[in-house]
Amino acid sequence: MSSSSTLIGLDRAPSAEFDTVLLDLDGVVYIGPKAVPGAPEALERVRAAGTRTAFVTNNASRPPRVVAEHLRELGVHAADDDVVNSAQAASALFAKRLPAGAPVLVVGGLGLYEALEEAGLKPVGSMDEDPSAVVQGFSPDIDWKLLVEGTRAVRAGLPWIATNMDATVPTPYGPAPGNGTMVQAVITATKVQPEVAGKPQPTLFLEAAHRYGSQRTIVVGDRLDTDLEGARAADMVGLIVFTGVHRVSELVSAEAHTRPHLIARDLGGLMEAHNGPEIEDGVVAVGTSRARVVDGSVSVVEAGTDALDLVRAGVVAAWEHRDASGEIADAQALLNALYAMEGDGPWGR
Repeated sequence: MSSSSTLIGLDRAPSAEFDTVLLDLDGVVYIGPKAVPGAPEALERVRAAGTRTAFVTNNASRPPRVVAEHLRELGVHAADDDVVNSAQAASALFAKRLPAGAPVLVVGGLGLYEALEEAGLKPVGSMDEDPSAVVQGFSPDIDWKLLVEGTRAVRAGLPWIATNMDATVPTPYGPAPGNGTMVQAVITATKVQPEVAGKPQPTLFLEAAHRYGSQRTIVVGDRLDTDLEGARAADMVGLIVFTGVHRVSELVSAEAHTRPHLIARDLGGLMEAHNGPEIEDGVVAVGTSRARVVDGSVSVVEAGTDALDLVRAGVVAAWEHRDASGEIADAQALLNALYAMEGDGPWGR
């Protein structure tokens, strides 16, 4: 099912089709301190249907127990071991390569400190403590001095793992600099590229599926370049929601290895069947919506009755065009049609 580079259809809701849902957090379940509207209720419905929910995040700033506590405060059912983060993935990689108790310089926060300790390594905060390696992960408290320590470590030739390369993180005020932005500062200063432990590498998803004994796993995320690319790398079905970073314009231009298999407005899409595309003579039909690419632009043949189906039809038409010609279709006519149907909506402009 997950090998196709285009959208798929599901006659049953994902909550009935899969035994485990692996969810990104930032932009999917919460944004900053607040839950995405409707997310706790949607996840409770998924669990009531007998499907396991677990959380896989690139954010290495907080330990899983702290993340789980935050989720519970928001009304989301989450045990501490329902959370897997990129700090754990990075620490596991170093634990396989370094002797027990080896010091590792941390350019990051508490999440990395605890993950390293759990992996039998010694987190340190300075090159003066003679570290054997350096790991870098997101923390809102990273300052210039800590970036300098990381730069010193990399320039000294120490093994360097970045938990993830997310350029931005969602906030209530819009995207803000993420770990990838701060890692790029060290890259600029050292001309060295780090190894990356988190998404889009498949490690987090595969470890989570193994941990929970999942046989049929779906990944839900808001970013093509981490969540959805990682889902494809792990050979899992990926569903994108429009509550975080990426919107229709990014979907239209998505490369094959970053494309979702399913599209939903929000987590409510886990409880709904998904119409799949039918293609005939260059026209893509999804439900009552139809679209095609004309003169390099996504053209709405028939808007239909469901804006989400129009998104699906327009996106698949753009993908078909890109795969055949190598050209990215212009999305403005599609966005205008969506605006006419629903106003601003969640689609972006």
